[in-house]
Amino acid sequence: MAYREEQNQTVSEFILLGFGDLPKLQILLFLLFLVIYLATMAGNLLIVFLVITDRHLHTPMYFFLGNLSFLESCYSSTILPKMLSALLTSERSISVKACLIQFFIFSCLGGSECYLLSVMSYDRYLAICKPLHYSTLMNGRLCLQLAAGSWVSGLLVGTSITVRVSRLSFCGPNVIDHYFCDVIPDIKQISCSDTHLVELSAFIFACIFTLPPFLLTMSSYVFIIVIILRIPSATGRQKAFSTCSSHLTVVGLFYGTLMLVYMLPRSRNLRYMKKIFSLFYTVLTPMVNPLIYSLRNKEVKAASWKAVRKFKFYTTLQKPSF
Repeated sequence: MAYREEQNQTVSEFILLGFGDLPKLQILLFLLFLVIYLATMAGNLLIVFLVITDRHLHTPMYFFLGNLSFLESCYSSTILPKMLSALLTSERSISVKACLIQFFIFSCLGGSECYLLSVMSYDRYLAICKPLHYSTLMNGRLCLQLAAGSWVSGLLVGTSITVRVSRLSFCGPNVIDHYFCDVIPDIKQISCSDTHLVELSAFIFACIFTLPPFLLTMSSYVFIIVIILRIPSATGRQKAFSTCSSHLTVVGLFYGTLMLVYMLPRSRNLRYMKKIFSLFYTVLTPMVNPLIYSLRNKEVKAASWKAVRKFKFYTTLQKPSF
């Protein structure tokens, strides 16, 4: 009887602890994450704009990069504004409904990115290891199917896990030890329902959406590195290795931290470390991806300068003449 009464006392909001245990660093953290957010949005939206407007970037590689940049923009805007608000105002409450919406969007975009990164590595594998057949294999239809498959898979996992979480009763405590509404790590503490199915589902989805894409990505780069070793020019090898190592570093951080957070057993000793690991795939990689994948590229630089020249020309025409 007491259990039923407890179930009826459902909470109306959650408290996101975030980095509230570092009161002296709130302003510094706010400024740091604000700069990261602005850099992330500027870099990713620039890539999306260039891919859409410049016909020289209408290729499979940039099509996938445009998808990734759009995804990263949405990803960052789902998490960072609320975190910035909490750091600035110390207001850490969020309604249960808003929390579930944020969790749903985060799950959808995170699942989509896992497969989109592996699709991009497969595209590079075909371009470098099978250059003569690349245009035939990676045609427009296959590009659309691979991109759509990544987005749909993320939508399915986000919908599935969010529906399961929404059916739980939240009777307190209403504290989530995180900087965004990732309810899975604290699900046992905040829910008075049986959470075993939700935890099992989250673990299975984490395995499906990290291990296969990660292995596919690593396999693609192994084949790419084998081809690079055959390049006769030492300068060419060094440049290619530099690019591949940058890609592998970011991909390793993304998949590695995701697996550490969602596949390691839940423990009080690891809770704070998992919060730090989460920063890599929610904050760091969305900022770094445009730099690693696109802005160092000659074609993207050329498209950027072309856009700047067009903008200057347009503004010159708009100036009134006296």
